[in-house]
Amino acid sequence: MQFQQEETHPGTPEGERLDEEARDGAGQDDRQDDRQDDGQDDRPGPRPAVALVVLLVAAGILVGGIGVLKFPAELMLIFAAVVLTAFAARHGSGLDQVLADMGSKIKRALPAILILLSIGMLIGTWMIAGTIPLMVTYGLELIDPSYLYVLAFVVTALVATFTGTSWGAGGTIGVALVGVATTMDVSLAITAGAVVSGAYFGDKLSPLSDTTNMSSLAAGAGLYEHIRHMLYTAVPSSVVAIVVFLVAGLSIDASSVDLGVVDGTVAELEGLFTLSPVLLVPPAVVLVGSVLRRSPLIVLFVSSMSAVVLAVLVQGFGWADTFAAAVSGFTSDMLSGEVSPDLAELLDRGGLYSMYASAFFVFCAFFFAAALEGSNVLRVLLSGLVERLRSTGSLVLATLLSGFAIINGTSNALVTYFLVNDLYGKAYARRNLHPVNLSRSMEDSITITEVLMPWTVSGVFFATTLGVGNFEFLPWAVFCWTGFLFSALLAFLAPVTRGFGIRALDPGARPARTEVAA
Repeated sequence: MQFQQEETHPGTPEGERLDEEARDGAGQDDRQDDRQDDGQDDRPGPRPAVALVVLLVAAGILVGGIGVLKFPAELMLIFAAVVLTAFAARHGSGLDQVLADMGSKIKRALPAILILLSIGMLIGTWMIAGTIPLMVTYGLELIDPSYLYVLAFVVTALVATFTGTSWGAGGTIGVALVGVATTMDVSLAITAGAVVSGAYFGDKLSPLSDTTNMSSLAAGAGLYEHIRHMLYTAVPSSVVAIVVFLVAGLSIDASSVDLGVVDGTVAELEGLFTLSPVLLVPPAVVLVGSVLRRSPLIVLFVSSMSAVVLAVLVQGFGWADTFAAAVSGFTSDMLSGEVSPDLAELLDRGGLYSMYASAFFVFCAFFFAAALEGSNVLRVLLSGLVERLRSTGSLVLATLLSGFAIINGTSNALVTYFLVNDLYGKAYARRNLHPVNLSRSMEDSITITEVLMPWTVSGVFFATTLGVGNFEFLPWAVFCWTGFLFSALLAFLAPVTRGFGIRALDPGARPARTEVAA
C-alpha cells in the first residue's frame, strides 16, 4: 500500500525546513527511541487491577476537579501527577526519573513553546497596528442578507482565523449576525450553527489559535505541517457546510432587513483606526514565510516588527504603547475614542504575557505525562487493547472516540490533547504513522466537538452568548461534526485510496495494517 508523502522534498535546502525540524527536532531520533522503549520496558509493572485503581484515581482528580468542580486545570494536573509519581516510586521510577523524563519532553517542545509566546506578541502588535480590525471590517462588509447563513459561516471563519479565537469571533461577529437574523425573523438555530461552524474553522486552522499550537505540540508535529494536514478534513467539511447553508438560505426573504448592528460595528472600527490595505503587510509576511517554509520564530518576529512600524506610522501610537501591546497585550484604553463593551471584548487581547498561562500549562501537562509514563499503568492496561487495533482505521477511530469522551469529561482541550497522546502516541509511531495524523485526530474529535455539548465550558459560552441552545444549533454546526466523520473515513479508506490523507512517518515503510510490533 502506497501512502502519500505530503512533505517529502529531498531537494529542499536545509534552511527551508527549519520550522519542521524545530518542532519535531530531535524528532526522528526521539520517536525512534520511543518506539524502541515501548514494549521493551524492563521496569516492573503493577498488576492490572492495581493499575486500574490508580488510573481511576488520577482520572477522578482530573474529571472531578476540572470538569465538575471547575478547579484550575494546572493544579489538578499537578495533584494527579503527584499521585502517579508516588505510585511510580513503588515500581522502579522515582521522582528523579519522572523529573528527568519531564525535562526531556520540555526540551523537545521548547521551540513550540517559544512559538506560542511569539504568537501572543503577534496578536498584540497586529491589533494595535489595525491589522485585525481591518480584517474584521472586510468580513462584516461581505454580509448580504440574501445569503445570511453561508456568509455567517464564511465571515465568522475569517475573523476566527485572523484572530485565532473562536470565543472572540462568536462573542462579537457572531452576536451581530444573530442580531441580524433576529431582525429578519429567520432561523436562529441555523444562524448559530453557521457561526459556531465558522468560529471553529478558525480555531482549528489558525496558526494564532492556542488549540492549533497545543495539539501539534502535544503530538510532536510541526505547526505548519499540522495545519496543512488538517486541510484533508477541513476542506470537505467546509464544502458540505457551505452547501447546507446555501440550500437552507433559499427561503430567506431579505426585502426588509436592517443591518444596523453590522453597520454600527464597521463604523465604530473605522472611527477608532486608520484602515488601509497597507495594514495587510504583517499577515502577508506570515503567508510568504509559510509558503517558503521559513522558521516560524523568525517569520512571527518579522511580522510583529512590521506591525510595530505600522502602529507608529499609520495609527499614530507612541513607541511605549506599541511595545506595551507586544508584551502585555493591546487594550482599548490605548485608543482615543470610546469603545463599546462588545467591541472591547474582541480588541483587548494579545501580548507575550497572554501566553504565559499556556506555557505554564505545558510544564504541568508534561509533569503529568512523565508521571503517567513512569507509573506504567497505561502500558499495563492498554497493551492488549491497542494491539487489537490492527488497522489504521481502527486506530484513528479509537483516537477520535477517546478524544470526544475525554473532552466531555474534562471540558479542557489542553488536558485532553496530552492524555490522548499518552494513550496513542507510541501506537501511531509503531504503525509508521506521522504525528500529524494524531494531531489532526485530536482537533477533529476535541477542538471542534467540545462546543456541541451543553455541559462543556465552550458549549455553555456559545449557548449563552448566542442565546441558542446547544442541541438546537448542533444539527447545523455542520463543520464541527463532519470533521469527525471525514477523519475516520480517510483512515478506513486508506487501503483503497492508496493512503490519501494519511501521512507515513518513514517514506520507505508502510503503516502496519494486520500486525502489531511487539
